[in-house]
Amino acid sequence: MRFLTVALIGLLSLAAPMVQSKVYYQETFDDKSYTDRWVASSAKKSDQGAWGLRTGDWYGDKQRDQGLATTQDAKFYFLTSKFDETFNNKGKDLVLQFSVKHAQKIDCGGGYIKLLPPDVDQANFNGDSQYNIMFGPDICGTSTKKVHVIFNYKGENKLIKKEIPAETDQLTHVYTLIVKPDQTYEVRIDGTKKESGSLLEDWDFLPAKTIKDPNVSKPTDWVDEAQIDDPEDKKPEGWDDIPKQIPDPEATKPEDWDDEADGEWEAPQIDNPEYKGEWKAKKIANPAYKGKWVHPEIANPAYVEDSEIYAFDHGAVGFDLWQVKAGTIFDNIIVTDDISEAEKLLSETYSASKSKEKEMFDAVEKARIEKEEADRKKAQEEAEKAKKSTEEEEDDEDDDDEEDEKPKKKKAHDEL
Repeated sequence: MRFLTVALIGLLSLAAPMVQSKVYYQETFDDKSYTDRWVASSAKKSDQGAWGLRTGDWYGDKQRDQGLATTQDAKFYFLTSKFDETFNNKGKDLVLQFSVKHAQKIDCGGGYIKLLPPDVDQANFNGDSQYNIMFGPDICGTSTKKVHVIFNYKGENKLIKKEIPAETDQLTHVYTLIVKPDQTYEVRIDGTKKESGSLLEDWDFLPAKTIKDPNVSKPTDWVDEAQIDDPEDKKPEGWDDIPKQIPDPEATKPEDWDDEADGEWEAPQIDNPEYKGEWKAKKIANPAYKGKWVHPEIANPAYVEDSEIYAFDHGAVGFDLWQVKAGTIFDNIIVTDDISEAEKLLSETYSASKSKEKEMFDAVEKARIEKEEADRKKAQEEAEKAKKSTEEEEDDEDDDDEEDEKPKKKKAHDEL
């Protein structure tokens, strides 16, 4: 009997459909063959910066950590790459992940990526081109240091209402966006969850379900004052006769005060300790109070439920950037319907390199600081040396002037 039960379970498991995860797009920029997969736009051609393969001055593995870098300051960057097939994520998880390294210590510029529709015009792709989702860090000065998560909904770009801080150092960081069919999302940085929630709550995709009834207004006789002045309470006699300030009784007229020259002396004013302020009647409960009036609400006729806000036809990824200072390195882009695929890539790349990259960065920084200190000391020594030399030259000139004056003084003395 036990054998039959086990056999039956085995047959059922074989009959059950297997859900296969799929990677729709992956790019690791291993070599120059990436140019066969990526198309540079002709938009703003004269103002477009050049891309190049770079690893940077710190890394875990020189070849593995090579990525696509911006190389020219104060330029636009428009670049797209298409999927082999369209990814419609209806009923599926959407996972978008990529790494960013602002090796240049970015001051102002984007580090985000866009998921694009299959019919994107790659030759003319630019900042006005329609996209499905924009995701990634944006840094500019001290005011903007955040992670964008923007969805296009019915032709409008909807920004997340939460603030997700971006990483601002010069090391590699991995940004992961997960969007689920239940209309929830999660944002991870370096594999750690930083934010999550509902698309319906954290974006303004839909109008409110209910609105205030436009045909109802607050009754004119509605009493919403919970308390009133006690009509039996009376102001005490003489209350208003007490002045707020009085002459300082301890002040004395200065001995050198001259009434004719200085005018009549008056003692300075001080707060009157007897003054009780403006009189106000005590409050009592208002017998006519009806409570706070609440505007009744009705169903919003403009509200239409949408259970597929999360779903798009994705067909390409693209960069649409402006950078004041170039040097950002992008790498390890993946678009999949299974987070485990993205986690595997993160483990094989970022996790394998981060410790060594940090050690290398620290060594480079130490060498830079030491060189700057040595240069500073050298410049200071040269400045002091130059100052000393100038002072010595001035002293020599003074000595020469004194020697020139001696014959003149002797001649003048002889003439006398």
